[in-house]
Amino acid sequence: MAKHRVLTEFGMGTSLRRQDYTEAARRALQDALWHNSINMAELFGKPKEAMLIDVEIAVQAPQEVDCEALKSVFPYGWISVSATHGGLDIPRPDGAPTVIANAAISVSFEMEPT
Repeated sequence: MAKHRVLTEFGMGTSLRRQDYTEAARRALQDALWHNSINMAELFGKPKEAMLIDVEIAVQAPQEVDCEALKSVFPYGWISVSATHGGLDIPRPDGAPTVIANAAISVSFEMEPT
């Protein structure tokens, strides 16, 4: 069987004052997930646990993202999280910059070719 992507979702999250890249990433994931209710597993006759979920987080300091901690956002599935350079740090005159994280979530299943 081959891995076939069936869904991609995008989100954006921020850390306004603490310069917390992981929290901004968590909020980006929640933004992507909380705005929809797509029952992909049921649509393809698969259990939810069979979902292969690939997450890419883009922030200005990817080394500051705790990718392992972000897996807890998902209640089921096989989760893979990576962080890459992107997003935005917006300078603030009175402290740490505001951090903006972007998230892309891809859901795939192992399926026979049609």
